[in-house]
Amino acid sequence: MTGRKRFEPSAWAQAGWWTTAVRVGAAVGPLVICALLATDRRDITPVIAVLVLVLWVVAAAATADRLAALIAAVSGGVWFDFFLARPYHQFAIADTAHVVATVLLVLIGIAVAELALWGHRQQAGAARRSGYLDGLLASAAAIRDGSAPTRAVTEIAAQQIADTLNVERSTFVDGPIRDARIAVLEQDGTVVRGGRRVDVTRIGLPTDEYVAIPVQRGQAVLGYFRVSSATHVRHPSSEQCRVAVLLADQVAGAFGTASSVSTD
Repeated sequence: MTGRKRFEPSAWAQAGWWTTAVRVGAAVGPLVICALLATDRRDITPVIAVLVLVLWVVAAAATADRLAALIAAVSGGVWFDFFLARPYHQFAIADTAHVVATVLLVLIGIAVAELALWGHRQQAGAARRSGYLDGLLASAAAIRDGSAPTRAVTEIAAQQIADTLNVERSTFVDGPIRDARIAVLEQDGTVVRGGRRVDVTRIGLPTDEYVAIPVQRGQAVLGYFRVSSATHVRHPSSEQCRVAVLLADQVAGAFGTASSVSTD
């Protein structure tokens, strides 16, 4: 089976080499910054130093790696103490104002990192919702056109379902579901396997068996989309599951003008 990799902002933090580079940079960056600022301590106030270090935390948080942002915040506090707080070049602070500045630096850095990560999550969520809408519109357009054969419509919907659930493969199978072992994605977006509901948001989609998304007209099952996630455990949200069901429902309209064709 061929895999498909989706690139989102959080994908940077998931790449092994990139994660290592970001975290090393998050730790080393404050060291370099504080060492440079220490060359002119008379003109560099603690406030200026804290603001510069917070910018580095923001840069680390922009990669959507929470640990990198926290490393940058803690590293900034440590090296601010070492280079810019008396006694210099010691991990000790004699001035109360500098103690407050160090604590605030770490706390502000953590707060800024969380805000930046929240923004990333909102952006990723908006991108996913836009992708879901594009998939629904593409399927609706193919069905509304009426000239596209059923096979083409099911292939479009299968691709959109695979993208929505972030699985390796989705194919359309003509006719009812005959294998009782297959888990079924119900109309309400829940997955049922062997008569029991499976919390896919927590434990993920089954990897040892297919998941079927029925295409129905009334009580008649015209076919189903056979979804495979064999190589990696996927944890689709309830929103993703409901969108996949809507995509399958749209396909039922294509059977009114053309004969069904299996794409198995």
